[in-house]
Amino acid sequence: MIVGFDSKRIFHNNTGLGNYGRDLIRILCQYTEINGVILYNTKPSKKYRVYKSPLISVVYPNSWFWKRLSSIWRVSALKNKISKDNPDIYHGITGEIPFGLHKKNIKSIVTIHDLIFITHPQYYSSINRFIYTLKFKYAVKNATKVIAISQQTKNDILKYSKINPDKITVVYQGCNSAYKNKYDDIEKEQVKLKYKLPNEFVLNVGTIQERKNALLIVKAIRGTNKHLVLIGNEEEHAKKIRAYIAEHNLIDQVHFLKNVELKELAIIYQLATIFCYPSLCEGFGIPIIEALYSKTPVITTMGNCFSEAGGPDSLYIKPNDDNDLKKKINSLFLNYEKRKRIAEKGFIYAQRFNDDVTANSIFNVYKSIL
Repeated sequence: MIVGFDSKRIFHNNTGLGNYGRDLIRILCQYTEINGVILYNTKPSKKYRVYKSPLISVVYPNSWFWKRLSSIWRVSALKNKISKDNPDIYHGITGEIPFGLHKKNIKSIVTIHDLIFITHPQYYSSINRFIYTLKFKYAVKNATKVIAISQQTKNDILKYSKINPDKITVVYQGCNSAYKNKYDDIEKEQVKLKYKLPNEFVLNVGTIQERKNALLIVKAIRGTNKHLVLIGNEEEHAKKIRAYIAEHNLIDQVHFLKNVELKELAIIYQLATIFCYPSLCEGFGIPIIEALYSKTPVITTMGNCFSEAGGPDSLYIKPNDDNDLKKKINSLFLNYEKRKRIAEKGFIYAQRFNDDVTANSIFNVYKSIL
């Protein structure tokens, strides 16, 4: 079986969809009987971070014209190249497939990560909402099969499209193996000293934007001696958080980090006392999985997809209840045995997201349409 992939994000995105694509390629090569992988890329990347395998080939626009207009090539002219290469399946991993691909008699799969641009339109510009909605509706209608990364996403797809439920398969994501490794005390101490981390702290990982709701954690530690470590690139919303920190004299308690290397990030997860993820909406919530594998107890949000990621033993709060969050943080800090119990049960729950499970689930979807 030879599978072609939309790989713009794989080569050019450092987080999110880029991580999803890179992990997907790696686990398919490692755990399945796939015979070939074609990565359709818009342009060469400065750093090659894709799993190295003789099964993988990379394809770029082959003319000066399409090299200059690679974004248009990706959504339109790419179908002609795919047809010429004739893979058994084309997999659009970022919620879209090239327009007209179904007319080339190429079987296709599209992965839908979330429909936040529809369910929470306030976080997107009108033009982006229009474009993302157009691509979504076209893809789920014309792809041979749809993969949803959570049951919540499947429910949203069915709510905002008219496709048959049997066309959708839920396949959960995993996470990078770095979070599953054990790191010794020397490595942990080096990272702790490098980033000047406190002995105990609440950790939050993700782009600092409004819907991630990190401000709620800052409000929850106000009036306590707890420390918060925020790791992620800062968007406009970060200014609001910094202003709140300054106003309430929390500068010594809140630590901002960014551009942390993968191994160091995995170590910080293991150093954390608690991982807190009060996001308002997600497709799934990979940082929760990263924390579970790190044996760090999780507090996250009620509803949406979060219980699918966090499992029955993580703690859940109402989306904007900083008092409830404060109580749960204090409770876990004061009770080591409770933290240990939640962490151990969370680690067991996380095994359903192991690489071999995810790889074979995806491969079974491939086989189902051939």
